[in-house]
Amino acid sequence: MKALWIIILSCTTGLFSWNCLAQSISYSGFECVNAANANDPTPTVTRIDSRFEVVEILEDGMLRLSLSGGLPRFVNNNPDVCIDSDTAIGFIGTPDAAGSLGLPLRLERIDATARIDQGDLVIVVNSLFTDLSASRGAFSSFSTSRVQPVSNILFLKYDVRKASFILKKIIHNKGFVQTTGSTAMFPFIETIVPIFEETESVEVPRILTPPVEIGYRLDD
Repeated sequence: MKALWIIILSCTTGLFSWNCLAQSISYSGFECVNAANANDPTPTVTRIDSRFEVVEILEDGMLRLSLSGGLPRFVNNNPDVCIDSDTAIGFIGTPDAAGSLGLPLRLERIDATARIDQGDLVIVVNSLFTDLSASRGAFSSFSTSRVQPVSNILFLKYDVRKASFILKKIIHNKGFVQTTGSTAMFPFIETIVPIFEETESVEVPRILTPPVEIGYRLDD
């Protein structure tokens, strides 16, 4: 990755001013026990870093970033925090990437888009997660894997004293896509649910507040 340096913050308070330089920001934590369950923030003992690296500097405070490691997961009223390294980064399943078995491959990093305005940093990450459950049954019946489009919007605020961006909120949403049917049947049944839960009840995206301080430190 091309190394880029960016003045990510310039803020003035009273007689003091800070210019903070960073190529990336990162938060160190532990992997989630059950990465596919958004309601389970239980951590393992395996350490992992959630890291955003600068890929390209655009106009008007816009940035292209690369996310590796995953994203912090927390649930309101639960003190546990873990790093989701599966659904937050997801899979790729193009013919070129799938290989001889034709199965989607887990990504190690994914693109993100951000905007910084003074000390406010907003990052948008979109991914696709699959359970690799595609199958073919009797009488040419089949079902595709269950695919979940995942969206995370992070709101961070820079803390000068800690030289870190503190995560204030995450808006999290997850949909559901699957096709089932038979080769002798048309049309196939395509299930597309653009809501968080795989139920009949409609839910709005989750707006989550960290139960503890989550700080993304500035890295060289």
